[in-house]
Amino acid sequence: MTNPITKNSISKKNRLPGDLTKEQMIARMIRVDHAGEYGAKRIYEGQLAVLGKSESSRAIKEMADAEMLHLETFDRLLVERKVRPTVLSPIWHFAGFALGSATALLGEKAAMACTVAVEEVIEEHYKKQAKQLDEEDSELRKTIEEFAEDEASHKNTALDHEAEEAVLYRPMVKAIKSGTRIAIWLSERF
Repeated sequence: MTNPITKNSISKKNRLPGDLTKEQMIARMIRVDHAGEYGAKRIYEGQLAVLGKSESSRAIKEMADAEMLHLETFDRLLVERKVRPTVLSPIWHFAGFALGSATALLGEKAAMACTVAVEEVIEEHYKKQAKQLDEEDSELRKTIEEFAEDEASHKNTALDHEAEEAVLYRPMVKAIKSGTRIAIWLSERF
């Protein structure tokens, strides 16, 4: 039997004392999603800086363009909803580019393995947010659901580009997923 009071939704009826308000939860979502899209932009910039005009660079450029549209959406939402961005942006600026360029230095397949790891975590993160929003903010939920589909598409593109054939694929993906989850947790709060 499940507890009827869960943190799966941000509606007032499911809140417990000490839980974030609906407004605080939505602000946290926008902040972390903005940070994530900025990080993704920087990862792809790092990969493209190393890979140049390789076979994979066209696919990476297309994914980077989609991430740029996502970032522009969250840039707009930050302003419209008066949400402050994460104070960790300077770290994500450097860390994203470093992750992208480091994986690209290991080869195209490793760069694609990085994409698999990051996009899979972000897709799961977006799906969790959409479930939390439920009917609370249908416009934001729709945006997040659309972006989750884009992230799944990016993951599949990377898999189509033989990401799983990268040297040390499993440990690399596991490490990158862990780092991505830590970045999400930190960006939500700071």
